[in-house]
Amino acid sequence: AVPMALFGTSFAAAQISSVLIGAIVPVLAWRLALDVAQARGLPIARSRWLGLGTGLTSAVYLPLVLNSALPDSTMPFAVIVLAACLLMTRIVRDPRGARITDLRLLALGVLIGLGALTRNETVWLAAIWAGMAWFMAVGPAMMRIRLVAVVAIVALAVFAPWAYRNLLVFGSPLPGQAVTNALYLTGFDIFAWNHPPTLARHLAIGLNGLVQLRMEGLTHNLFNVLVLLGLPISAIGLIALPWQGRDGALRPLLILSLIMFIFTSLLFPAATQWGTFLHAAGPVHVLLVVSGLLALDAGIARLAARQRWDRPVAWLGMTLGVGGSLLFSLALLPSFGSGSRTTAQQYDELGARMADAGYPLDRTAGPVISNFPIWMAEAYRIPSLALPDESPTDVLDLVEAFPGSHLLVLISPSGEHWPQDLEARLPGSECFTPLDLGAYQGSGEDPLAGTTVYEIACPPGTP
Repeated sequence: AVPMALFGTSFAAAQISSVLIGAIVPVLAWRLALDVAQARGLPIARSRWLGLGTGLTSAVYLPLVLNSALPDSTMPFAVIVLAACLLMTRIVRDPRGARITDLRLLALGVLIGLGALTRNETVWLAAIWAGMAWFMAVGPAMMRIRLVAVVAIVALAVFAPWAYRNLLVFGSPLPGQAVTNALYLTGFDIFAWNHPPTLARHLAIGLNGLVQLRMEGLTHNLFNVLVLLGLPISAIGLIALPWQGRDGALRPLLILSLIMFIFTSLLFPAATQWGTFLHAAGPVHVLLVVSGLLALDAGIARLAARQRWDRPVAWLGMTLGVGGSLLFSLALLPSFGSGSRTTAQQYDELGARMADAGYPLDRTAGPVISNFPIWMAEAYRIPSLALPDESPTDVLDLVEAFPGSHLLVLISPSGEHWPQDLEARLPGSECFTPLDLGAYQGSGEDPLAGTTVYEIACPPGTP
């Protein structure tokens, strides 16, 4: 994401930028909840508690907390979408003649342009704005055209340098990988080398396979991404969501969330299980939080009226929302932290034992092939190649294409070919020799228990 690039390329700096960007999300969620309260005509006290509760709940909501610590596009995209949705509703309510000098239009154009640099799903955000400007803004046709045109020109100006870079490097100004992603059968297809996904292979699984793949994408995105980590607020917000669309302040975010969920789940059913929807779901999590707090507020208001309580209890919704999310986050965050420490220990141990074995993971190692290439590159600052889930001969072809590659690091593999093809002694397997990494000298379980390193060198006379 472009906002992360401002902090440089280091992983630590990207983490810092993600945390800072993530801290903006609760503020935007608070403002969005206040807009909804105003649109519904709620009393001032209820509006304030609703806004405060939404902001504080977003600050401790586990999916948002976790993504704030990860250097990816999730939180920058969430900030861009939420800010754009807030601007859209304000511009539509008061177009002000759609003047070119209107800072709100310029800001919306910048946001959509930055969104396009962050995630492809921004195309839906732009389409929603075009629809809102044309069908909801009150004014002559020329004014509505200007509403769309000004934002579009600014957005294209922001995106143009990146489009030019894509043209020079890939031959097209547009992101072309999206079409390939739709043909995946498994997430491992992202690493394909000699056998990239094809339409024929995708259709060959038959109608039942195609339907099952899409059901897996839908259930993964619904439960794994949206519901499980956000309990109990996520479940409450999801159940109450059908009743939230009547609010104009919430409608752009609701429409965008539905489009992203359905489109990604059905068109990218395999790729989305490796994060396609996950990294675009930040705004959807905020939508569920707002929906959940609105449901709690409405339920408590009805209960208070039925019981004829004299004192207002609007604060109770905030207490339930914040308390429920905080308890769930506190219960699960230690396990995520423990997993991170285990991963760090694993790579520290791997580097030390590779050096002891005479194969240091430095610039002399050449491009190292691994099923976790990003971690390999970040941990040791060395060129890394992704291991395709293909045969040994295909991997040897990859080695030939990148001179200097002679090491394969296999960490807790889960694909179909590795290490199964080596154990079956398929052609080319004789070129992969496992290295002796020595015994673990520490206490407890060996961090490298699921790790195997192979030296890639074919014996003399091998075809």
